Amino acid sequence: MRAGAEMSPRVIVVGGGVIGSSVAYFLASHPHFTGEIAVVERDPTYARASSARSASAIRQQFSTAVNIEISRFGIEFLRAVGARLGTGDETPDIGLCEPGYLFLATPAGVPVLERNHRLQRAHGVDVALLDAPALAARFPWLKTGGVAAGSLGLSGEGWFDGYALLQAFRRKAQSLGVRYVAAEVTGFAREGSRVRAVVTAGGSVMPADAVVNAAGPWAAAVAAMLDIELPVRARCRSVFMFACREPVPGCPLVIDPSGVWFRADGPNFLCGWSPSEGADDPDDLPLEVDDRLFYDVIWPVLAARVRPFEAVKLLKSWAGYYEMNTFDHNGIVGPHPSLANVLFANGFSGHGLQQSPAVGRGLAELIVEGRYRSLDLTPLAFTRIVEGRRFVELNVI
Repeated sequence: MRAGAEMSPRVIVVGGGVIGSSVAYFLASHPHFTGEIAVVERDPTYARASSARSASAIRQQFSTAVNIEISRFGIEFLRAVGARLGTGDETPDIGLCEPGYLFLATPAGVPVLERNHRLQRAHGVDVALLDAPALAARFPWLKTGGVAAGSLGLSGEGWFDGYALLQAFRRKAQSLGVRYVAAEVTGFAREGSRVRAVVTAGGSVMPADAVVNAAGPWAAAVAAMLDIELPVRARCRSVFMFACREPVPGCPLVIDPSGVWFRADGPNFLCGWSPSEGADDPDDLPLEVDDRLFYDVIWPVLAARVRPFEAVKLLKSWAGYYEMNTFDHNGIVGPHPSLANVLFANGFSGHGLQQSPAVGRGLAELIVEGRYRSLDLTPLAFTRIVEGRRFVELNVI
């Protein structure tokens, strides 16, 4: 990794999900990169990949400046994804729509909402802070009991097809010469403070000048092969789709103070629930859905918050993993202090899809130029983990 003239290194990306494929795309398209890129993905069907099982949304309403700026580039990228990731006669369509996010707050939560609002506005986010009467006037279907205020994204927020984005990154990367290898990484060959090769389950040894850990929920296991403790754990999250007979016009992605969220999905709705900090949230649970979560926890909140949701029908459900950074819920991006040619792109805590464009671009710049040029991602550096400095993101859904 160095700045300056054209580079011809061998870069191995461990993990071919949306983060790994974004890194590969941005690296292959960098004008000063002339090396080789291989993405090692153990499951090319992506059956358990978070990218394929996510509810796939993007927002600007974060509590830290770097996350706001990451998403500002993210929405710009997604709006132009057809032109950026098109290959030959194929123009990807990720179905992006931008109805916004609506964060609801109790009286106790208003100061945090107001603080975040000031930060967001300072960074040019198109967001409005509404009191309960204004919310009721704007969304007549919304019950505002217990709600003191809401923060509504007016543009630049919404949802899209996450699996389509993953496949678009992958196809574009392949068209630029990136090689995808179906294999499981089982180890590394080290020489002092550098990794020299990646070893796979089949016994293949892949020489490497730089390695990127983009292994998603399994990133900690990959890091452990290098004797590195990575505070990233696989946390199971369920998504439920339900039908409602009455219309809910103009429905954004709503985050209730309880942690329940819901949004429109064509004629139906998606919903889920995020446990609060400190709640029982085990690692590595099987990707199985217990529908009692919908009936016992989520639906009572839906019915109390939205008049038409008093009568709904559960249609289907599925589960996926958040690669949860248990240290501070923010992404871990960049090299490890003791292994300069191993870079991390992990722990996005449910925000990986929306953050993939900026993270991929940033790591490509770091590998080729030795620095972040477009957006400084150093607040997310691994050094904060080593030094015990938490960089907390409050708005984790």
